[in-house]
Amino acid sequence: MTGVTPGFEEFVAARGPRLLRVAWLLTGDAHLAEDLLQTVLAKVWPKWRRIAAENPEAYVRKALVNTHASWWRRRWRGEVPHDEVPDTRVMPDPFEGVDLEQSLAAVVRGLPVRQRAVVVLRYFEDLSVEDTAEVLGCSTGTVKSQASKALRTLQGLLPAAEMVADGGERRG
Repeated sequence: MTGVTPGFEEFVAARGPRLLRVAWLLTGDAHLAEDLLQTVLAKVWPKWRRIAAENPEAYVRKALVNTHASWWRRRWRGEVPHDEVPDTRVMPDPFEGVDLEQSLAAVVRGLPVRQRAVVVLRYFEDLSVEDTAEVLGCSTGTVKSQASKALRTLQGLLPAAEMVADGGERRG
C-alpha cells in the first residue's frame, strides 16, 4: 500500500484480530463487526501519527465503542406493516450445541449497549476499572455500577447458556 503512514499497517496486522473480536462482541454479527472495524480504522488512519505516539489500541477500542453506540442509536426500530401474518413457528436457537463461550457471547449481546461495552472491556479485554472508564468517558463509579447490573443480568441468564453448552443437561 503506497502512502500508508508508517506503523499503521503493522498495528492493523498485529492488533486487527483482537480488535475484530471486540467489534464482534459489540455487534453480535461478523459482517457488522468487520464494517465497524473498517469504519473505525478509516477514521483513525488520517490521525495515525498523533495517535501512534500515545496508546493506539486504547484509542481504537474507544472509537469502536463510540461508533457502535452511534450506529445503535441511529437504527430505526419501528414496525413495518405486511400483508401476510408472519410465520409463528418457533425458530430453533442458533446457538444450540455451541460451546459455552459462544453461548455467553450471545447472552452478552442481549445486554443494553452501555452494559455490554463495560462487560466487553472489563472482562473480555481485561481492562481495569480506570482504563474502562477512560475508554467510555465516564467515572469509575459508573463502570462499577454498570458492571454490577450487567453481571446480575448475566447471572440470571447464564444457567440457560450452560445448558446449551452441556447439550441440554443441567450441571449439578
